[in-house]
Parts: sequence; C-alpha cells; structure tokens
Amino acid sequence: MLDFDIYARFYEMDYGALDSDLVMFQQFATRTGSPILEVACGTGRVLLPLARQGHQVTGVDVSEAMLDVARSKVAAEGLADRVRLYHQDMRELDLGQQFNLILVALNSFTHLATLDDQLAALACMRRHLHPGGVLVLDLFNPDLDRLLGFHGQVTLEKTMVDEETGHQVMRFRTEKVDFAQQLLHVTYIVDEVDSQGQVQRTLFPFYMRYLFRYELELLLRHSGFVLEAVYGSYDLDPFDGDSEKMIAVARWPD
Repeated sequence: MLDFDIYARFYEMDYGALDSDLVMFQQFATRTGSPILEVACGTGRVLLPLARQGHQVTGVDVSEAMLDVARSKVAAEGLADRVRLYHQDMRELDLGQQFNLILVALNSFTHLATLDDQLAALACMRRHLHPGGVLVLDLFNPDLDRLLGFHGQVTLEKTMVDEETGHQVMRFRTEKVDFAQQLLHVTYIVDEVDSQGQVQRTLFPFYMRYLFRYELELLLRHSGFVLEAVYGSYDLDPFDGDSEKMIAVARWPD
C-alpha cells in the first residue's frame, strides 16, 4: 500500500478547505442516519462535519500520521463522544460493527491498484453494512484526452503558506499513464521555502487506478451490491461522458 504518511503534514494545507462534496455526504448521512463509516478518512475533512451534524462516525485510514492530525482536530472540537478512529487497511477492514452508511471520498478507492485489492475492499465494506445500508464511492470519470496528454511533464499546481512556520510551500505535479494497467502514476514534488530562502523538497509518489462506468458497476454487482445510481457531480446530476465525477451509490440488499 502507498505511504501516505509522507504527505500527511501537507494534506491540511492542500485539501483541508475543500468542501465541494460536503453537502452531498451530509445529505446521504441524513438519509441513512448513524452509524457512519468513512473509509480512507485522512485528516477528517469529511468526517468532522458529519460529527458536527450530530452523527456517530467511525473513520479508518492506513496512514497513522493522517489519523494523528484527525485525532487532534476531534479533540480540539470536543467530538470524541461521536468519533472513533482506527488505523486499518480497507482491504482488511475488521471493526466488529455494521453501519448504515459507508463512504469513500475524493478518489480514495482508486489507490487500490489490482482487481483483487478492489474486490477485497468491497467485500470488507459489504460485511460492515447493515442490510439496506448504503455505500457511496466518489471517483473521477476518466478523461481520455486529458490522460493522453500526461507524458511526465512537471506542472506547478498550487502555492500555499504553512501557517505554523510561515514557509512558502509550492506543490508541483508530474503524471504518466500506463494504459494497459489503467494506472495513473503521479508524483507530488513539494518545495518548502523558509525565510532564508532555503528549500526542503519532499517527493510523494502515488498511483490511481482509474475505472470506467461499467467496470465499476460490474465490480459492485460481483460483490453483491445493488446499484442505485451513478451521478456525474456532487450536485447529483445525471452521469454522462462529459461528467467530471463518477459517484456510485449502491445498497446492500435487505
């Protein structure tokens, strides 16, 4: 599995303010009620708003460093009575509990690189759902024109400021595609510049195995889920070929 600890200290700067998906997840949480499980919860970006809403939420992640940030945020907000966090791999999930809603946000499912990994994770999620429970997978819709343009070029994507140190942080990104394996190989190159102009560089390589719509549907069906819908946006617009997102909502049969 990928080593997400490498990027944990930058994750809040990079993604902490992202909120475009929160209303959607809150709506699903309102529909199903507690308890809720977020798989690959990271630093708690989605989990905490659900807890603030009054839900009982469990989060799991493979990165202890990400979970440490989440634990600090939970403690700071006094939400320990509503949130439980566990260091677990989604392919070997074992919590001894079932949930009304399981969500996997922001393309996290694509970090499973093989069919066996995907099926193992879905089987674990199925076992952790109450009958009638709902699974929401948030994935990107592969844009072949965009993928064909990835040849390893380095692009500056974002410039940030570390509020704790005052350092300027620049995130570059480079991408290559293995079309035979449907793997997008990505490296974040993070340059942190201190007040003296000294640069500390961090490299975070990771991969994303992109899925096409009917491949995803087949995975879910093979794993015993009933597909309710595939949406193309966080506003739950109908999915089509131009959709940026591919959000699958599936149910474990009653």
